[in-house]
Amino acid sequence: MFENTFAAELASRLGSRIEIATGENLVEGLLISVNNNLISIDTTNGYGSGNRLYISINSINYVRFPASAA
Repeated sequence: MFENTFAAELASRLGSRIEIATGENLVEGLLISVNNNLISIDTTNGYGSGNRLYISINSINYVRFPASAA
């Protein structure tokens, strides 16, 4: 039940910079898409276009939306 609410909140932030922690990784990038089970993030490495990474919503420990520098 919580996953649906969490997915809906993430979906409302498509196109935002995001940091996601799982049990093994900390991932930073641009939130590209959300469905009931997966999110996709465009990770940028500073050398051209980034890589698309898919993360199961169940594996997310926390999410942070960094403030943009003004």
